[in-house]
Amino acid sequence: MKTAVYPGSFDPVTNGHIDVIKRSLKLFDNVIVLVGDNPQKQPLFTAEERVEMIRKALEGCRNVEVEPFEGLLLEHVKKKGAKVMIRG
Repeated sequence: MKTAVYPGSFDPVTNGHIDVIKRSLKLFDNVIVLVGDNPQKQPLFTAEERVEMIRKALEGCRNVEVEPFEGLLLEHVKKKGAKVMIRG
């Protein structure tokens, strides 16, 4: 099973982000969208709001997870068992 991770701040999520996610679902069995929170930035939306916006935009899409993350990206990638990182 091929799992990919798509990390970003997604503040705000754009049609381009959604397009990258949907295209990735054609290439990978699972796509995990990690919504980061950078304490050095002042975001327009909270991490929880951004997660919810992405989930709503991807309603009906299977094999996609959306969750917030803090800390080192590599640790989350390893924990999820992903071998691929998507960048748009």
